[in-house]
Amino acid sequence: MKSFFHVSDIGDLGVALEEARQVKATPYAWKHLGEDKTIMLVFFNSSLRTRLSSQKAALNLGMNPIVLNIGQDSWKLETEMGVVMDGDKSEHLREAIPVMTSYCDLIGIRSFAGLQDRAFDYSETVLRQFVEYGGKPVISLESATVHPCQAFADLITIEEYRKKKRPKVVLTWAPHPRALPQAVPNSFAEWMNAADVDFVITHPRGYELDSAFAGNAPVEYDQMKALEGADFVYAKNWSCPGVTDPAQYGQILSKDMGWTVDAAHMAVTNNAYFMHCLPVRRNMIVSDEVIDAPTSLVIPEAANRAVSAQVVMKRMLESL
Repeated sequence: MKSFFHVSDIGDLGVALEEARQVKATPYAWKHLGEDKTIMLVFFNSSLRTRLSSQKAALNLGMNPIVLNIGQDSWKLETEMGVVMDGDKSEHLREAIPVMTSYCDLIGIRSFAGLQDRAFDYSETVLRQFVEYGGKPVISLESATVHPCQAFADLITIEEYRKKKRPKVVLTWAPHPRALPQAVPNSFAEWMNAADVDFVITHPRGYELDSAFAGNAPVEYDQMKALEGADFVYAKNWSCPGVTDPAQYGQILSKDMGWTVDAAHMAVTNNAYFMHCLPVRRNMIVSDEVIDAPTSLVIPEAANRAVSAQVVMKRMLESL
């Protein structure tokens, strides 16, 4: 595996899930793979679970992780080509990337969408430069459009808690005070479309995800109707993806608190499990009673982030 951005990069999902079970049961069994190897984890944006789970996964595999916080531990980096660098950016990615990769064997990148220029974000400008100029295997630790380690962990969690062969999984938009990227819902939709689940997306009109990720998943604009009979409810906010109106890309079109997942919403489900990638705005995305209920999977889901990351790193080490 040379890169990890999409569900297609992981191959057969059944094989990947079985590998995840083995990694979770015996996390130190492959320490020999990472001996004398280094992974660099580059963060353009803040992180808690991604940073900790990636470091834990690397250590489980015997690797030495180096964490670099851009703009704090390094110069601010210019990401666009052809610009006159007369501002606050002291170094360009074109030089920084080959320097970084000269010190490591694998590299993970976290770089959020700017939510100003849809073409720039959806072309994955930052991530592509690491692939082009780095020459080392690249893991997306959340980029402008995808968060595959999170989606893989979500699927591992659903596999662990599913009560029937083909559960109904609902991705529901929920309100948030700030404009957020579409990376998490994009990847969740992409992975659920590839999994053996009955997948439904619900959100207010104008929040339609790009078809490259949503595929042919049914969209139900009536949230309560979408939640009926659900076995898993995955709540997440995202800003306007700009699919129907590019001028609205990155905007907040609604803060309707009627979409907050509360007990009334969960009552129409099949005693569904609640999921969220964290961090979560309590009583905006989800009510206290739902996230604190025994059916909340947010902590097991977060713990599985180390498992998904370790499977990916293991495969990359095996391909070196």
